[in-house]
Amino acid sequence: MRTSIATVSLSGSLTEKLTAASRAGFDGVEIFENDLLASPLTPEEIRARCADLGLTIDLYQPMRDIEAVPEAEFARNLRRARHKFELMRRLGTDTVLVCSSVSPLAEDDDTLAAAQLSQLADLAQEFGVRVAYEALAWGRHVSTYEHAWRIVETADHPALGTCLDSFHILSRSSDPEDLKGIADIPGEKIFYLQLADAPLLAMDVLQWSRHYRCFPGQGGFDVAGLVRHVLSTGYDGPLSLEVFNDVFRQAEAGPTAIDAHRSLLVLQEAVGVLEPPAPVVPTGIAFAELVTPDAEPVSALLGALGFARTARHRTKPVDLWQQGEARILVNTGPALRRDGTALAAIGLESPDPEGAARRAEALLAPVLPRRRTLEDAPLDAVAAPDGTELFFCARTTPELPGWHADFTDAAAQLPAGTGVQRIDHLALTQPWHHFDEATLFHRSVLGLQAQESVDVADPYGLLRSRAVTTPDGSVRIALSVGAAPSEDGAHAQHIALATEDVVTAARGFRKSGGQLLRMPANYYDDLAARFAFTEDELATYQDLGILYDRDAGGEFRHCYTRTVGRVFFELVQRDGDYRGYGAQNAPVRLAAQHTAKGLTGG
Repeated sequence: MRTSIATVSLSGSLTEKLTAASRAGFDGVEIFENDLLASPLTPEEIRARCADLGLTIDLYQPMRDIEAVPEAEFARNLRRARHKFELMRRLGTDTVLVCSSVSPLAEDDDTLAAAQLSQLADLAQEFGVRVAYEALAWGRHVSTYEHAWRIVETADHPALGTCLDSFHILSRSSDPEDLKGIADIPGEKIFYLQLADAPLLAMDVLQWSRHYRCFPGQGGFDVAGLVRHVLSTGYDGPLSLEVFNDVFRQAEAGPTAIDAHRSLLVLQEAVGVLEPPAPVVPTGIAFAELVTPDAEPVSALLGALGFARTARHRTKPVDLWQQGEARILVNTGPALRRDGTALAAIGLESPDPEGAARRAEALLAPVLPRRRTLEDAPLDAVAAPDGTELFFCARTTPELPGWHADFTDAAAQLPAGTGVQRIDHLALTQPWHHFDEATLFHRSVLGLQAQESVDVADPYGLLRSRAVTTPDGSVRIALSVGAAPSEDGAHAQHIALATEDVVTAARGFRKSGGQLLRMPANYYDDLAARFAFTEDELATYQDLGILYDRDAGGEFRHCYTRTVGRVFFELVQRDGDYRGYGAQNAPVRLAAQHTAKGLTGG
């Protein structure tokens, strides 16, 4: 299907918005009136610019407070409309959006509304324009799509149809029964379809609409279900995004437009009108790669955690550190250095690496060029929204060494280890404007399942976190906005390491010279009040800085290292079927990290 986006959904000048929409792959745009009014380009120049970019102008919007008003007011409205229709002719677009009135002058009179919209359509027809009448969820008298359609049906004018907007419909009701009336609207009378998702919030619907809309798949609405109903009518117009969002208005237009187009590709897949390569769900974490300008602090930390430097890349300054099935690459190459130590890449074990890469590319993930020699293992990689490199790795076996073949064994004495078994999860801090995009990316490109979003109090703000996982928990990635401070003042990431006995692991780490993050005594006083521990058990937890959580499935014990650059490690012990990440303890951990940063002067 054709795809379109309202210019109000993107930031920047009108020219910048049009360029971003074209580069992202959209077929058309809706020109929002404010964008046109603020543009130095004439309507003819805008029309030519869109043509040069391969964009059609699918809609001009909005015309407000037109119908069901006193005669003198309606005469003024027709004069205004005539001017806009002439403008549309110059733009080269043939559909205008008319929103249901919110004017205090509007009367609760469907007959009058139908008659005046019919007169408006008469005028529009003279200019070759169609009128798409839309029910605003906060309309004064018309606030539902069924009501708007009854008025259009009563007017019975060939140049008058309806516009269906997923936000206005789904913000009023999430009951699937309330969508069945869409099937009663002839497809040819649905002149336009506008799409937006939104988080499920309890707030004034106007404020909700103006500030919190997001792209399909990023919120809590069943946008796909609504689109299925619309397509069942025979609607053959574009799928168009109209998103009002404070974050998108401030973010760079190019990446936002790509995220927007990706959301429509995923939506079309969900409703069965597009078949991109099927998702290939990863089966595990092959490695996590740290880049650092100074390997010594990272090596000391990994050594204390019980890791051994087992191999080195044949052609690159990359060391492989391993304990159990947990593998950490340490890259000191100058081309990849960032400010301080950072988690730069993740290797994902995949049953079909090539298929995973095809899926990623089809959903607009940036494919990363890779410098490799003929002997290097072929590894496809794409960039996540935050810039993290994602490598799709075949499962390594003695018969099929895969990416391991790039490394030669290092002569190193293996330490006793601390009982680390594997990487439990990775926590990636997102730039403030990429959080929703990151969730959609990991769900759609990697086939991971998104858990509920969690808000956590940070001493200096609010941290928002959402985990994306495989059903069996073999891959867990926690995405967050805002994080604990690090030595360079940037947001920290972390690698959580699974153990069978976190007390033993913590003691081994500390015995090897590692520093564990200290937690306040008040936390343990509260823990004693909430759960029954022996005195020795609680004293051990306090001594080692171990935090505790419990849910219906099981128990969770975890502790943290100090931060190096932008990275710290977490030792975790999951018992039973515990599925969480210790969110209950996050405010205490964040406060402790702020305190530690202050004490070290980091």
